[in-house]
Amino acid sequence: MQHNILRSADERVGFVELFFDLVFVYAITQISHLLLHHFTLLGAVETLLLFLAVWWVWIYTTWVTNRLDPDQTPVRLLLFGLMAAGLFMSMAVPQAFAGRGLVFALAYCGMQIGRTLFVWRAAQGQAVLQRTYLRILVWFLMSAVFWIMGGLADHGARLVFWAIALAIEYTGPAAGYWTPFGGREVSTNWEVRGGHMAERSGLFVIICLGETLLVSGATFSEMDWTLPPTLAFLGAVAGTVGMWWVYFHIGHRRSTHQIEHAADPGRLARLAFTYLPLPIVAGVVLSAVGSELAIAHPDGHSGLPEIVAIVGGVAIFLAGNGFFKWVSAPNFPLSHMIGLGFCAALAAVSPWLVLWQVNALAAVVLFLVAIWESKSWARGAAAEGTA
Repeated sequence: MQHNILRSADERVGFVELFFDLVFVYAITQISHLLLHHFTLLGAVETLLLFLAVWWVWIYTTWVTNRLDPDQTPVRLLLFGLMAAGLFMSMAVPQAFAGRGLVFALAYCGMQIGRTLFVWRAAQGQAVLQRTYLRILVWFLMSAVFWIMGGLADHGARLVFWAIALAIEYTGPAAGYWTPFGGREVSTNWEVRGGHMAERSGLFVIICLGETLLVSGATFSEMDWTLPPTLAFLGAVAGTVGMWWVYFHIGHRRSTHQIEHAADPGRLARLAFTYLPLPIVAGVVLSAVGSELAIAHPDGHSGLPEIVAIVGGVAIFLAGNGFFKWVSAPNFPLSHMIGLGFCAALAAVSPWLVLWQVNALAAVVLFLVAIWESKSWARGAAAEGTA
């Protein structure tokens, strides 16, 4: 490998990585707006598929910058190229299942294959790393066939082809990127800088939380600032703060410590920072849609779509956090179980409430979980200190 582009022991996130993330702020905004304007079962499935693709591009790039130094010119140029392709991918999101499916597919495949080829070429002299990225390349080439076929197909077939493509890609890490000629990859081959991986994962959550605030502010700014929309807006802000508290106060810090001291950080990073963040960020995006609905129609009736967005978003977020924290704790957090129970109760009574009330109560659930968990953590720390 060209050793001058290897990341040093410094695990800080580079400014160019933050610059790269701007494309994904746009991508997440496009996805939430797509779901808002196509809030049906089919629309939700299509949006989920596009969301999984966007996440997969981002997390694979994070794995690369975890190993390569983003402050070196070749790596920077790679990220700039990915940003350009990412903009086309993001711009194509609203019409990905209409007239711009091929644009989305080509941009997506170009990012995944191009980045993989870059690392494979840069890994000359590093047999293990080069073999790893050769296996990854084979899997991306297999999925690219279905991405391109989907981009050329009509609407119904496109959904099927792209679902197959994502199934191939999401199976890859769990299957060790098995190939007939190279066998299976083992996670101990993956050198992981735990602090960097945890920080990058947290930053994607920040991107999604920021998108919630942007959408809420933009929607509220166009409303008459009377009491109901103001209460709905304040509920959206409170809910975003509650999500931040639930994710970052304990779980993120504890998981960061665990991956930094893990015997097999590659295996832990694959689980905790590649797969498990998915329901967390999906819950944030869904809640953003719910907040926009509540602000735009604060006195509106709480129907099934609104309940799914507002309450379902919080429930998915809490469940994702619970499983994420279970990786670094002996049990699924009791506070999160109780929070899920509150979500079920809120969903049951929501048809008798207006939207700003449902939104506010969803925020209350998040704060109750955060406070409960914080006090439980403090009691546990105090008990260990006196033991």
